[in-house]
Amino acid sequence: MAKATETRSASTAKVAPAKARSAAETEKIRVALVERRDELQAEYDRTLSEITELQRDRLTDSAGDDQADTGTKTGEREQEITLANNLLDRITQVERAIDRLGTGNYGWCERCGNAIPVERLAAFPVATLCVSCKQLEERR
Repeated sequence: MAKATETRSASTAKVAPAKARSAAETEKIRVALVERRDELQAEYDRTLSEITELQRDRLTDSAGDDQADTGTKTGEREQEITLANNLLDRITQVERAIDRLGTGNYGWCERCGNAIPVERLAAFPVATLCVSCKQLEERR
């Protein structure tokens, strides 16, 4: 019984940052995040333009549509809006990562305070939780 308690307390203990990032490393990460945000913003702007253009075309080309045509067009429009909203969410995540980088919290788990593995950050640069905490969150 004592061993389970020791294991649990060891895994939940907050670990102090072992090493601060150099200014060059921080700038490299910031540049990559800003580039990613700009790419996503450009894609979001293109998507909004396409939605607007398609909506205009649908309004002028809807004469004679039956219920199935109208339903299809509505479904397509909702799907396009969902994609645009997903892009906006991703932009927000990148902006939050940039803010965390500026405050020195980037790369540290928001829940337990442990370092987020570099491999995870390379695959998912906007990660805010370490693998263990993310797994716990997904189980809930």
